[in-house]
Amino acid sequence: MKIAITSQGTDLDAAIDPRFGRAANFILVDPETNAFEVIENKQNLNLPQGAGIQAGKTIVDNKADAVITGNCGPKAFNVLSAAGVKIFIGAKGTVRESIERYKNDELQAANNPNVEGHWV
Repeated sequence: MKIAITSQGTDLDAAIDPRFGRAANFILVDPETNAFEVIENKQNLNLPQGAGIQAGKTIVDNKADAVITGNCGPKAFNVLSAAGVKIFIGAKGTVRESIERYKNDELQAANNPNVEGHWV
């Protein structure tokens, strides 16, 4: 099992990045062991459009089973959903806190995006 968490930093104590497509980084973590790797998202930070789609593709290509983020727009939501990736929105705090919430079954998978496209 791999979870991708949007992050403003590069470790488990970094703050959640509330943006999905334009998140600074994705922390790809195994929730059983807390082993993780950092996937930079700088290629999408300044795209005029398509950041969510490209970020979604990055998550799918890295074989994440779930995403934890603050917000997710419709195009990214469609890419992730089509690939069977569970999406958890509304995350706050740190990456480590989000992992604990996930392990404690305190997160609810989203059925729809929670922001319109081009949210910054």
